[in-house]
Amino acid sequence: MDIKIKNKILIFGNPLLREDGIPLRILPRLRERFPDIEFKEFDPNEELEAEGRNIRIIDTVQGIKKVTLINDIEAIKSATVYTMHDFDLGYSLKLLKKLHYLDSVVIFGVPMGMRENEAFRQLEAMIIANLP
Repeated sequence: MDIKIKNKILIFGNPLLREDGIPLRILPRLRERFPDIEFKEFDPNEELEAEGRNIRIIDTVQGIKKVTLINDIEAIKSATVYTMHDFDLGYSLKLLKKLHYLDSVVIFGVPMGMRENEAFRQLEAMIIANLP
C-alpha cells in the first residue's frame, strides 16, 4: 500500500483586523488551487509543536512590500515579552527551535494591506516554487 504524505501549511491571521486577515480571506482560493496541500487554520494559542518538526506558515507580516519567503527565524523581530499576552509567532518559533522541537520553519509572509488578488497571485507563484 502506497501512503502519500500531504503537504501542510498553517494559516495565521486575525479575521477581526482587516489588514491581518488576508491569509484567511484567500484561504478558499488556495484550497481550490492546491487540493493536495492541507491548509490548516491555526490559532496562535494552539500547540505549535504538535504540528511537526518542519513547519510551513502563511501569515501577515508588517514592513514588507511583496510576498516574502522567510526561513531564518532569527531574522524575525519579536516584541519584548512582559506577560503571556506579549508572546508572538516569532517568539514562539524561536523558543521551540531553542528547545529542539523544530528543525525548520518556512513562512510565506503576506504584506499588511495588500490587495487579496495580488496576495493570492504572489502566494501561488511562491508555493509552486517552494514546495515539492
